[in-house]
Amino acid sequence: MSTSDPLDFLDTIDLTEPAARPRRRKPKLLDRLSIYLPMLLMGLLALASYWLLRATPTPEAPQAERPVSSEPDYFMRGFSVKAFDLTGALKSEVVGDEARHHPDDDRIEIDNARIRNIGPEGRPTVASAKLVTTNADNSQFILEGHAVVVREAAVGPNGEVLPRLEFQGEYLKVFVDPERVVSDKPVVLLRGTDRLVADTLDYRGDAGVADFKGRVKVQLMPR
Repeated sequence: MSTSDPLDFLDTIDLTEPAARPRRRKPKLLDRLSIYLPMLLMGLLALASYWLLRATPTPEAPQAERPVSSEPDYFMRGFSVKAFDLTGALKSEVVGDEARHHPDDDRIEIDNARIRNIGPEGRPTVASAKLVTTNADNSQFILEGHAVVVREAAVGPNGEVLPRLEFQGEYLKVFVDPERVVSDKPVVLLRGTDRLVADTLDYRGDAGVADFKGRVKVQLMPR
């Protein structure tokens, strides 16, 4: 029986430490966030959009159009308005104590008004009354209370003498173009030295004709 050295047994034992195994790398926090970041951003955007919709005021419902008021929207007091043609010559002038504009029909009322208009031939016409009402385009004038319309004498294009005309009454309606003076109340017409009184009047300036109705009185002075 053979014997061996006891130390030989120790030589067969590997006393070296086993090699250290590589450690697994733990995911970092940023890596995890990089996975969920797009979803988080989408959620934040959705919340922001919802907040904006809630914070934005809702548009008001369309309201029914209100009728235009008949109350005056502006005034003029102690005024004088003049209009001139392209050559600088005076065309018209309006003077009054107070003017009121009504937006519902665009009319203008003038207290104690005096209106002076120069015709194309240079013949002036002056109208005055306690109350004058004009329409939107100033083509019609209604004179109420001591209404007077005067057209001064002139010489026509053919050399004929055009006598002075004066209309008096409590109510006169004047049309500008064509020229016309109408009244359904008693009026007085002074033509030169002649005097005519009637219950109604319809004077057409373009034809030079005046129609009188009702009780008509005429006073003709000798030439």
